[in-house]
Order: sequence, then structure tokens, then C-alpha cells
Amino acid sequence: MSISLLFKIAAVGILVSVLGQVLKHAGREEQAFLTSLAGLLLVLFWIVPYISELFRTIQDLFSL
Repeated sequence: MSISLLFKIAAVGILVSVLGQVLKHAGREEQAFLTSLAGLLLVLFWIVPYISELFRTIQDLFSL
């Protein structure tokens, strides 16, 4: 895992939290929720390959 991925995740977290707060104060709770959900899905799509690689490594380690 590279350090740039961690910076991307941090940037998405900061952006989503700021947008969520702005939308909540504007009275648009539904859009704030959808923004949070979109940020979560984006980060999950970035992390899924690393998780599958981790499981393959564990499987090879224990020879399952």
C-alpha cells in the first residue's frame, strides 16, 4: 500500500465531512447522507484490491 492512497483517503474524508456539514446546515440532510455514502463507496473501491491481496497472502501463508 502506498502513502498516496492514504493521502487520497484522508482527502476524501475531509471533503466529505465539509460537504456534509454544509449540506446539513442548509437543511439538505438527504444529500449529506448520499455524499457520505458516495465517499464511503469510493474509498471501498480503492481498498478492495488490497483486502483481496491480504486474503490471498494469508491463504498462501497457511496453505489453505
